[in-house]
Amino acid sequence: MARLQDVGELTIGVTGHRVLAEPDKVVAGVEAALARIAETHPGRSLTMVSALAEGADRLAMAAAMKRGGTRLVAVLPLTKYDYLADFESAKSKDEFLGLLAGADEVIELPPRASREAAYAAAGDAILQRAEVILAIWDGQDAQGQGGTAEVIAGARARSKPTAWIHAGNRKPGTMEPTSLGPDQGRVTFENL
Repeated sequence: MARLQDVGELTIGVTGHRVLAEPDKVVAGVEAALARIAETHPGRSLTMVSALAEGADRLAMAAAMKRGGTRLVAVLPLTKYDYLADFESAKSKDEFLGLLAGADEVIELPPRASREAAYAAAGDAILQRAEVILAIWDGQDAQGQGGTAEVIAGARARSKPTAWIHAGNRKPGTMEPTSLGPDQGRVTFENL
């Protein structure tokens, strides 16, 4: 007889850096992490909870959607049109709108005092909804409020299962991606 926790949806919260080097290595890490998560939770369908930001969020969504039957819950830190302004290129805006149109649920969070506070609230909302965290992260402190490191700290404080795909971020104060060399794309599992 199956246990109740072994059926139904498994919610996976996505967090990570916007600027990524060597995306092929990161994608391989995400695919390995999703395979392990699915293996440790047999019979459960995947629901990805994501802010759909550029970089890690979208990369993880693309890998998850290849698995078939994956649902998407979009947690937006700002209203859709205000958030859209954070994406510079037309291609990025179109990609965001396409993902949003395919979402099974869209949550627009209430306004906050600043963009950083809004991003922090989105990270917290994702953490609250997720049973497992999928993090694409360099292991360093956040470069601002609402960063990946804060979500990871919250997951660790709650002993949430986490799949950490090691990935460089960006050089502070720039948009220049960094690599972790041979560790880029390596996966570490915590409580999983």
